[in-house]
Amino acid sequence: MALSDMKVFNEYVKEATIETVSQMVDKFNEASAGAIQLTTEGFDGDFLMKSMFSSLHAAQRRVDRYATNTSASATNVAELQDNTVKVAGGFGPIAWEPAQLSWIRTNPQAALAAISQNLSESIVKDMLNAGIASAVAAIENVGATAVYDTGTGRAITYADINQGHALFGDSSQLLVADVMDGATYHALVGLNLTNASQLFVAGNVTVVDILGKRIVVTDAPALRETPATATNDIKVLSLAAGGIVCHNAGDLVTNIETVNGSQRIKTTFQADYTFGLGLKGYSWSTSVKSPTDAELATGSNWTKTATSIKHTAGVLTLSQAA
Repeated sequence: MALSDMKVFNEYVKEATIETVSQMVDKFNEASAGAIQLTTEGFDGDFLMKSMFSSLHAAQRRVDRYATNTSASATNVAELQDNTVKVAGGFGPIAWEPAQLSWIRTNPQAALAAISQNLSESIVKDMLNAGIASAVAAIENVGATAVYDTGTGRAITYADINQGHALFGDSSQLLVADVMDGATYHALVGLNLTNASQLFVAGNVTVVDILGKRIVVTDAPALRETPATATNDIKVLSLAAGGIVCHNAGDLVTNIETVNGSQRIKTTFQADYTFGLGLKGYSWSTSVKSPTDAELATGSNWTKTATSIKHTAGVLTLSQAA
């Protein structure tokens, strides 16, 4: 295969990957009722900063028309800032020997489809896992007002999830989707919740509908943690619309390199990509740039900016492993 052919092939992979990611993003957003929004809108720099006015409902007060007309305490108009952080990722290198893949010349679409599909699914999986880990950490860091702990050593039931929803009080209808791993989902199915219709599948992610509530089924590591001092290691994440937003910057950089020096010529493919990650009602610490997975999953790096938990990403239901 000529080097010029490899350059053309490289550009095709890049274009096909971006197109495939966009298609998968649209399907996922619709199927998850917008709880986890994977968007193709990017931003410049390390952070995306948004400001908003804080709630002024506390300014409401009772008045006694017959009491002495004393001064009233003022409620200050304040602005809240939510920071979205940019996360960097990579794919590859993937190595092969051109002499063994001469079929690429006659059927480049086959190789293009294989690499671009796997790359696209890997990017979506990365955004999903990073978003879930961040949301779990941020909500756990808030504590009891956002976390319902069953305190038992059994699988989580739908009644438990309902208790978690109750933390939103009269705004529980704002919670549009529950995110759980496969074991928890099948435990619910085992409780005669058999009216599940499949809406979307991509890689290891499945979105279904149970009793009118979207259920996102994915074995994200953050949903079943088993630390050395295991306490609450089964987790269900209940999200509001826009609870997790991942911005795919579309700045996919790909490169194919063919090198000599071995007994046979070697070719490698590698890609770099970035995405922005934000949580509704939480702000990322700007002291941490280009975060690692561990930093994203550190609750203290996410600060709750919304005054009420009802205006945040959602709540968490916890249970111990049986």
